[in-house]
This record gives sequence, structure tokens and C-alpha cells, in this order.
Amino acid sequence: MMGVVWSLLGILSGAFIAIQAPINSQLARGLGLPVAAAAFSFLSGAVVLGIISVTVRNLQGITLDWKAPAPWLFVAGGMLGGFYVTLSTILTPRIGAAALMAFLVAGQLLAGMLIDRVGFLGVAVREISLGRVAGAVLLLAGALLVRLY
Repeated sequence: MMGVVWSLLGILSGAFIAIQAPINSQLARGLGLPVAAAAFSFLSGAVVLGIISVTVRNLQGITLDWKAPAPWLFVAGGMLGGFYVTLSTILTPRIGAAALMAFLVAGQLLAGMLIDRVGFLGVAVREISLGRVAGAVLLLAGALLVRLY
């Protein structure tokens, strides 16, 4: 049962990404600068997540160990997210939300396969099988069809 719940939450998360792209593109149009729209998207998200983090930490009595993670981990995810949000903000009005989402999923799958193959940052190693390659090819073909038609 929990597998179904996690899968549905994954779908919901994907829907949020699709909805976020045109919102940030509209903000960029209004501001006149896509990078500024991405910055405000991150700023508002950081504030909300900061409040939630402090609340959960206080409710659960958790002490954060700021020394445990490697220092680069504190900025790497945010930097990658910043590029993602900025590029999505720029691309949405140019290629459309559906094509952008198709290419995003294709890029995520290809990167995910590489991450699985090398076991990046402790991810379980999984071979690149014929079935995975076929799935990636079909997904790329689907993304191209969504973009072209």
C-alpha cells in the first residue's frame, strides 16, 4: 500500500514541477529577467522550508549536525536547482510546458541511469540493461514527438 502512496506522491511532485514552470515564466515576464524570477522562486522556497525545518526540529527535538555533510553538499543541490529553475523559466514560453516536461523526464532518466551505473554518492549500483536502454530510447522518442507535434 505504501508503494502506491509513494508513487502517487511522485506523480504529484512531477505535477508541481509542471505547474511551477509557467508560474516562474510569468514572473520572469513581469520582472523582465528570468534569473530574477528563479532567484525569487528559490528565496520563497527557502523561507518556507526554513520555517518547516525549524518547526519539525523543535517538535521532534532533533539536533542538526552541521559538521557531518561534506561542505560542497550544502551548495551543490541549490546550484543545480538554480540552473533547472532558470532554464525552465526560459524554455517554457519557447517550447511549451509539455515539451519541457518531456525533455526534463528524459534528462532525468538518462542521468538516473548513469547515477545508478556508477553508484554515485552511495546509490545502489544497477547495470544498464537492454530493457533500460529500450525504455530510454522510447522516452526520448516520445519527448521528440511531444516537441514536434
